[in-house]
Amino acid sequence: MAAQASFSIDGPGGPHTATLAYERVGAGEPLLLLHGIGHHWQAWQPVLQILATERDVIAVDLPGFGTSPALPGGLAHGLASVVPVLDAFCRELGVDRPHVAGNSLGGLLALAMGREKLVRSVTALSPAGFWSQAERRYAFGTLLAMRKGAQAMPLPLVERLARSAAGRAALTGTIYARPGRRSPEAVVAETLALRHATGFRETLEAGRDVLFRDDVPEIPVTVAWGTRDRILVRRQGVRAKRVLPAARLVRLPGCGHVPMNDDPALVARVILDTSR
Repeated sequence: MAAQASFSIDGPGGPHTATLAYERVGAGEPLLLLHGIGHHWQAWQPVLQILATERDVIAVDLPGFGTSPALPGGLAHGLASVVPVLDAFCRELGVDRPHVAGNSLGGLLALAMGREKLVRSVTALSPAGFWSQAERRYAFGTLLAMRKGAQAMPLPLVERLARSAAGRAALTGTIYARPGRRSPEAVVAETLALRHATGFRETLEAGRDVLFRDDVPEIPVTVAWGTRDRILVRRQGVRAKRVLPAARLVRLPGCGHVPMNDDPALVARVILDTSR
């Protein structure tokens, strides 16, 4: 059972209380893990124990995802609100400038935290924000179709599909290159997480005009892209390298959009190498 942290944040009309759910394991320098849109902290389970051998790992449910409620007080689910919320969350946990690794939306948030000098290092796995307008429309259309599918399927059908490799591919093949590696229980849980994500629509709307244009100097940055990413195509990594000239650009062979499941050892090594 994940823990929860509640803390005060500024918003329209004064301070409000935000709550984020998280899982914390391991020991060492702190490492914050940020998932993508529609997912939950359990996206990081394939790499969690590997990372925990060297790091104090904090995997968080972003606002409006997993078991974290949406932001209070009319706060928007864009970078300008979520980055300060994550900083306040870290301070509530007594964590000063953690390393951060993020996937997709989480990768964009990780880079934004790096830009604000809130973290020690950044590993961004297929980060959002380096798209062309056509690529963004394609990605958002794909995500909306996944969301509608998750909402339309009755739970018994989801559970039945998750019991076979072919069914798990049907449910999660858009985000994983190797969906058969995911357990039936995990596939059911993440399908339900996508269905019930209260922050999905607001987060997607906030991302429509987002382009990451700023360098992140003075801290180690790695941008890693799966060669089989079907949501954010890998040529976006070349654009990211132009924006972040000092960053290390890493290819993840055979990995999809959420690479932690497809090659846990490689992804963990990339994160630990950056944070060293």
